[in-house]
Amino acid sequence: MLKTPATSEVASEKKSVSKKKFVFRLNANDKYFSMFFLGPSLLLLGLFVFYPLFKTLYISMFLTDTFGNTTVFTGLQNYVNLISSADFMNSLFVTLIYVLAVTVLTITMGLLLANLASKKLPGIGIFRTLYSMTMGVSVAVAAIFWLFMFNPSTGFFALVSNALKLTPINWLTDPKNAMLAVIITTVWMNLGFTFLILLGSIESVPRSLYEAAEVEGASSSRQFFKITLPMISPTLFFVSTITIIDAFKSFGLIDLITKGGPTNATNMLVYRIYKDAFYSGNYAKSSTEAIILTVIIAFFTLIQFKFLEKKVNY
Repeated sequence: MLKTPATSEVASEKKSVSKKKFVFRLNANDKYFSMFFLGPSLLLLGLFVFYPLFKTLYISMFLTDTFGNTTVFTGLQNYVNLISSADFMNSLFVTLIYVLAVTVLTITMGLLLANLASKKLPGIGIFRTLYSMTMGVSVAVAAIFWLFMFNPSTGFFALVSNALKLTPINWLTDPKNAMLAVIITTVWMNLGFTFLILLGSIESVPRSLYEAAEVEGASSSRQFFKITLPMISPTLFFVSTITIIDAFKSFGLIDLITKGGPTNATNMLVYRIYKDAFYSGNYAKSSTEAIILTVIIAFFTLIQFKFLEKKVNY
């Protein structure tokens, strides 16, 4: 039987209607599809982020035995005891000094090196590779390398001091020098990532802006402060936030190089939490310290978003 034009039009209309119904049903069930894809991530976040956080908050309000089981409810007494503790306040002060020094030095050196590496100079590719090599170095290897550098008898700095007939510096036994040694090592470790991120941002700045500035007679320093910095301000904001958070969480280098010493000069909050929990078995105290550290990191992050983000040019 031959199909007439009318019947073919009716069939095409039915197909279009069925397609529309299918699209409508798909849109109505979008939330189920989104939950299907978000479900695994939410499950992992719940198991490994939110549950440990609330569990730590719960334990911080109790006394615990050596197995970490809660015994006596103390409320906020653990927090009061910590804040009134001279050792804890010393760790907090040392941590703030360390975070400030690491953040300022890492961002400043990374920005200067990235700006230099963005220039069209002969052999600049070699320097780009050298500046970013620390990204491929593990914490253990970096610690071994710098322990050799800081060795008081055979280390690089000791050999230089002997060659110049200077008094060798006790890097890891003097409290002030130990903090400086940890800062140098951390900056060296973080510099590769910061350098690469800032270099990519600088190279994405339109070249026409610099050409117009050169026509106007602007110097290189004026171009840097008036063009480069405003254009890469979103990346600087990102790098500063990441660097501060990572500095607060520094653990591996401190554990391998100084172990919090000498005389608690490098006993950062994270390392203090580790020692109180796994050396002393005081899980209530370590949980309280962990919550305080979380609040401090959240406070500094909020300050950044509150004040620094206003100066970001999107």
